[in-house]
Amino acid sequence: MDALPGAPASRRTIRQIAANAAVEAAILSRAGFDGCIVENMHDRPYINGPHPAATVAAMTTCTHAVRAAAPDLICGVQVLSFGHLEALAIALATDSAFIRVENFVYAHVADEGLIPTAAAGELLRMRRNWGAESVRLMCDIKKKHASHTLTGDLSIVDASHAAEFFGADGLIVTGSFTGSPVAPSDLTATRAASRLPVWVGSGADPSQLEFLLSMADAVIVGSYIKETGAWDGLIDARRCEQMVEARDAVRGRVPA
Repeated sequence: MDALPGAPASRRTIRQIAANAAVEAAILSRAGFDGCIVENMHDRPYINGPHPAATVAAMTTCTHAVRAAAPDLICGVQVLSFGHLEALAIALATDSAFIRVENFVYAHVADEGLIPTAAAGELLRMRRNWGAESVRLMCDIKKKHASHTLTGDLSIVDASHAAEFFGADGLIVTGSFTGSPVAPSDLTATRAASRLPVWVGSGADPSQLEFLLSMADAVIVGSYIKETGAWDGLIDARRCEQMVEARDAVRGRVPA
């Protein structure tokens, strides 16, 4: 999705951005993807929430457009950074299935600055207050683009236990940065430690799917499906098809 109004790289109107997001969603749907996430990835450098009303309005418009263009896709929302309440409101307004929460438990020093507060307590209370229990909370543990020195005495297993204890609906395991593969040891340890659904959050390509889907319930793909595999490129329909072909081949060998 393009940079939203107010972001340094913003060049298009909300209507144009929503139209482009709908086109991308349709490509994913035709290729055979199971779901998508509407995310303001191009709004870098990110700021921590609360976010401007214009961002929330634009994200809501874009999510509506995506839902209309690809109603078969399971739709999620993420607002960068630390925009969990905004994402929940957008998901509720657009009947989306889940939000991605980067800071559900513990504090982090991220590239957008210090995130000193865990989101879980406030987020779960607002979900109850808004009647939004249908929106699932998929939560990063040991989030990417962050230093974990503050929690260096806690393993990824400890983080998964904390997120489960605090009410996460699922866990997302990532590499260190956008596009970097997940460490196999992190994925296997998280899978063994938690009863929750586990998703892979970065760095996946077709060659990795057999292992990833033997450990994880889902794989988020944001870089490989773009032209040249760069996260900020345009969606490449053929790369989308390659990912789905690899997934379908794996599904014949790996239990669902």
